[in-house]
Amino acid sequence: MPSTSTMQDVKSLIELLGSASEEEVDAFLKSLSDETLQALPYLFEFWALPHQLEPAGDWSTWVILGGRGAGKTRAGAEWVRSKVEGAGPADAGQHKRVALIGETLDQVREVMVFGDSGIIANSPPDRVPEWHAARRALVWPNGAEAWAMSASSPEHLRGPQFDCVWADELGKWKKARDTWDMMQFALRLGEDPRALVTTTPRNIGILKEILEADDTVATHAPTEANRANLAPSFLKKVYLDYGGSRLGKQELDGKMIEDVEGALWPAHVLDGLQKADVPEMDRIIVAVDPPASGKSTADACGIIVAGVQTHGGGPEHWKAWVLADESVRGASPAAWAKVVADTAKTWQADRVVAEVNQGGDMVEAVLRQQAPMLAYRAVHATRGKTVRAEPVAALYEQGRVCHAKGLRTLEDQMAEMTLTGFAGKGSPDRVDALVWALTDLMIDPAASFTMPRIKRL
Repeated sequence: MPSTSTMQDVKSLIELLGSASEEEVDAFLKSLSDETLQALPYLFEFWALPHQLEPAGDWSTWVILGGRGAGKTRAGAEWVRSKVEGAGPADAGQHKRVALIGETLDQVREVMVFGDSGIIANSPPDRVPEWHAARRALVWPNGAEAWAMSASSPEHLRGPQFDCVWADELGKWKKARDTWDMMQFALRLGEDPRALVTTTPRNIGILKEILEADDTVATHAPTEANRANLAPSFLKKVYLDYGGSRLGKQELDGKMIEDVEGALWPAHVLDGLQKADVPEMDRIIVAVDPPASGKSTADACGIIVAGVQTHGGGPEHWKAWVLADESVRGASPAAWAKVVADTAKTWQADRVVAEVNQGGDMVEAVLRQQAPMLAYRAVHATRGKTVRAEPVAALYEQGRVCHAKGLRTLEDQMAEMTLTGFAGKGSPDRVDALVWALTDLMIDPAASFTMPRIKRL
């Protein structure tokens, strides 16, 4: 590694490069010594994005909120390096006892320590710390140590003490509050103990409390901010698939997704939905919420496929699955009716349920044109959308509804249904169809269910 004076010279010169021409930059690089050229890749403060640079000021916790691939892990690894390394390989740094806390020990080891953006991969050759597997610790040439700790075992933070903490992906920790509390008691060494949290934002109480604390500073960046270090095909696909969606706002834009006031389906319910391979259903229906017109500017025709497993018992044993969202926008009655008929055939649905407040007999007529033998039931909305949705939302709170994969547009709409109505734009067409589906599968049958009589001996 170069001397301190050499590094200062490089810093001063690099500051001038922003306004230099390509030829001037090339000439400058050729003028540098071999020692200085070797140092350049490790001067992170000059290659870093703004959100990766440590804020100035008197703070205790720095939170980096970012989308996937925004460079959070690299920022964490470089921050730890900046705290434990001194001017020379054997010189003491500002901190010497670090806690590396991840969701699991495997995550700490594979991401924070040995990952491509982790500590070892980004350390200069003369300052690479040594991994002591038995102790689960990194040890630097100057004697500084970093211990791997699991957020799944907060009690393990009792006893050890630290002057520096890097907490990665706190938003995923299952025992986030307990771990954070234990960490606070352990962060008690040195004159200026500090913590860095690197995480994709999630709407959990402890993260919001950390962000609101007076001694917390935060930086933020979306995935796209780090596009120079990401595969173009990755960026194209994730923004095409998730851009603008609720999940995309969290995972790509790095934004905290707050519940709308009075949400019927709060974030913790939607985030906790089981999404796995779909089992065999006892009954499947297709529910339809027809649009008021077939104009391109009209609301979508909500078309939801759902099924139920009764497990051969009473309503308390039933479990529903939302299987598919085939909703279409701007389709003529004949066009959306064909989608409904095709969907019913594909899923071998037992029945099609359609709201007829808008279309009356026309709804059945256009469906019969596509499938004359279709099993069909018309339903009339006699109560408001919220009143109809509340019993269905309760099924979700009870953990009695699962979702297949690929339903994020429906889930985004669900997140905006509140006790006072729909907070989004237009009509909650997909949610309306969902409510009709689960009412037909779960609510109505449960209301009329009678236990079989037990014959007296």
